[in-house]
Amino acid sequence: MRAVPPSSQSAPVEMLPKVVLKPQKSRKFSSRHPWVFEKAIDRVEGDAADGDEVELVTHRGKFVARGVFNARSRIRVRLYSWTAGQWLDEMFWRQRLQEAIALRRHLGYDDPEGAARLVFSEGDGLSGLVVDRYRDYLAVQVTALGMEARLPLLIRLLVELTQPRGIVVRTERGMTQAEGISLRDGPSWGEPPQGPLLVRENGLLWQVDMMEGHKTGFYLDQRENRLLAARFAKGRRVLDMFCYTGGFSITASALGGAVEVTAFDSSPKAIELAKQNAELNKVTNVRFGEGEAFQVLPELVAAGQRFGLVILDPPKFARSRAARQEALRAYHWLNRLGMELTEPAGTLVTCSCSGVISREDFRDVLIGAAQQARRSVQVLEQRGASPDHPVAVNCPETEYLKCFVCRVI
Repeated sequence: MRAVPPSSQSAPVEMLPKVVLKPQKSRKFSSRHPWVFEKAIDRVEGDAADGDEVELVTHRGKFVARGVFNARSRIRVRLYSWTAGQWLDEMFWRQRLQEAIALRRHLGYDDPEGAARLVFSEGDGLSGLVVDRYRDYLAVQVTALGMEARLPLLIRLLVELTQPRGIVVRTERGMTQAEGISLRDGPSWGEPPQGPLLVRENGLLWQVDMMEGHKTGFYLDQRENRLLAARFAKGRRVLDMFCYTGGFSITASALGGAVEVTAFDSSPKAIELAKQNAELNKVTNVRFGEGEAFQVLPELVAAGQRFGLVILDPPKFARSRAARQEALRAYHWLNRLGMELTEPAGTLVTCSCSGVISREDFRDVLIGAAQQARRSVQVLEQRGASPDHPVAVNCPETEYLKCFVCRVI
């Protein structure tokens, strides 16, 4: 990455390489969608190396936005500024980080013993960067080459703005190769965490493995949805599939008043941590088991099991549009069996975190599953991620999490 003048607000725009759009392709990016795919680009004028700042212009040469170039990625340019002459320098990144952190404080997600997402990539105008806070540690997840190139600067700014004890870098499976990222997971700054950290959420205690856990260690996006599901647990038997470290299960028992909870996950490490979380919260009526959903659910149906509350929170089934149809079939199968396991007038809480599956797609899945299960279904609530995962209206992909609360008659 070539250096940019540190105080270059008045520098001539000719200093930057130009990425020229094809005719009729500028409207989407003028509306501030941050991803410019290869098929929208006519040509590149100037010497643009991977990680370089570039200017996006129309086929007539009119300014559209500024972003970062990456010839290795399907997303050729990630856009960050729509202000002509604004450089993506230290001042720019500092301001974006400050705005993101201020939002979480405003939301009340600043409990020093708690956890929150401080930066949500495109949702905060910082495409390719996720920052999660666990007590006084930060987990920084990089999913764009341009952010990797600027990581030393970003780490320095995060240290200045949040004063953490330590920072851990995490990568996302599939994105390192797609973006040409060479980072490896591990400590990046300060004191590394010694084993799982203990954080507080909704008055309960959770152990979080920042170094090896899923995502950055905990599913922060389900914070409010865990409480919501617990509202339907009182006096009921609960089934929690894909339970990970027990977020939905333990909340349903400790705060929801469930009679008993049966929970499964395919990860032995996650199950062990879930059992420890149950002990921490003095929960004794949750039974955790190791098992694959696609094997466990048919066995439960065959055994005639029924539950008053069924929770389905699977991992991402589709990472690209090419996998969309297969993912829809998997969601259909999962929800059909979930409905069969729900007792009459019981509740199904079902989720999808696949960004390429829209809310309308997921609703259609539920329609088909209900038909095959021969059950009538009422949708009581539709939810998304917690507010520290803001949805950017110009980037529908930020609305990745769908959570439907259904009454199954």
